[in-house]
Amino acid sequence: MLAYFDCFSGISGDMTLGALIDLGVPVDKLEHNLSLLLTEPFSLQVTPVERHGIRALHCKVVAEDRSPSRHYADIQKLIGGSGLPEAVKKTALAIFHKIAVAEAGIHGEAVDAVHFHEVGALDSIVDIVGSVLGLAHLGVTRVMASSLPQGRGFVDCRHGRLPLPAPATLSLLQGIPVHGVDIEGELVTPTGAAIMATLGEHFGALPAMKIAAVGYGAGQRNYPGHPNLLRVMIGNPLTPGCEQDGYLVDTVHLIETTIDDMNPEIFGYLMEALFANGALDVCWIPVYMKKNRPGTLVQVLGHESHINALRDVIFKETTTIGLRVSTARRWMLPRETLSLSLSVGRVALKRIAMPDGEIRWVPEYESCRRVAREQDISIRRAYERIAGEAAAIEKPQPKPPTDH
Repeated sequence: MLAYFDCFSGISGDMTLGALIDLGVPVDKLEHNLSLLLTEPFSLQVTPVERHGIRALHCKVVAEDRSPSRHYADIQKLIGGSGLPEAVKKTALAIFHKIAVAEAGIHGEAVDAVHFHEVGALDSIVDIVGSVLGLAHLGVTRVMASSLPQGRGFVDCRHGRLPLPAPATLSLLQGIPVHGVDIEGELVTPTGAAIMATLGEHFGALPAMKIAAVGYGAGQRNYPGHPNLLRVMIGNPLTPGCEQDGYLVDTVHLIETTIDDMNPEIFGYLMEALFANGALDVCWIPVYMKKNRPGTLVQVLGHESHINALRDVIFKETTTIGLRVSTARRWMLPRETLSLSLSVGRVALKRIAMPDGEIRWVPEYESCRRVAREQDISIRRAYERIAGEAAAIEKPQPKPPTDH
């Protein structure tokens, strides 16, 4: 199961927990499992709220916490010695370790000596461990998220008044896409940043997925310009080859650049190198650039797993100094590549299934060229002959009459 965190108003621990409860995580089960961790009495106060006409859940931890702050070693001992499932303990400890490393770097001290203040309080522990428990309950094995917005201003904490984004938040979000917004307030808390930095495997646009449920978790503050909510979608990812409404669904990256100062002989070599490094498609488009210079628009399609290799090929083999990358969703007709033995020999074809059930046969160019030369016919006739014989094989043969 895939979870996509749509952080249009940021993310915090209580927003995460509220969204997961809205998705169906039972509150009583969360409280029971968290009691295996904590000795202090507490409860989860879940309240339905409305933000700009959208119903959501606000989750608040109610407790008299006599230990408002803890050392990192205390957190390790608390979680490691609990009766929680091992996978939950491992993930929760990984989140706190991220926070400890960030705090150690900011304050110039050893990781084991880090003293958690706000994040070490009971409510933050409940938010983090509860979120891990909630994702496990929903069967989530992959987490993706949008870019994370960063507000402006200042926030007051145990260390005094700090600029936003908070130093710990910025440290945790290194390597993660962020963007600034003209909102005064802390949109991404250190707890929310730690959850995303530990669990998020990809940040960007909504991936191709079949949504099963949507949950909304509300933040504490209200903003006049937008709903202060975290939206979490769970469902099954639509991977290459996955069918939806009779089509294959795929998500690819499009790399583009325009070039007007390169020897055109290089383009042929570039295309070969791109296909050798996993490109799905490559094309050159004539364009006119600044100062009315003729140039070439380079477009390359590739999957996420090959995007870095394709980037490196373009920078290495061309004169470009910059690339544009965007994500595109594809609908494709189901197809399979076959090798058939026909009257003209063995040939390669694609068998394509149309939405109405019709089967279309498309011969491969290399096979048609060979047949055209061997049979001394036009390549157009070779295409027609190969496609016709393949279609005849596809049709059910009439049954011979039976004797009565």
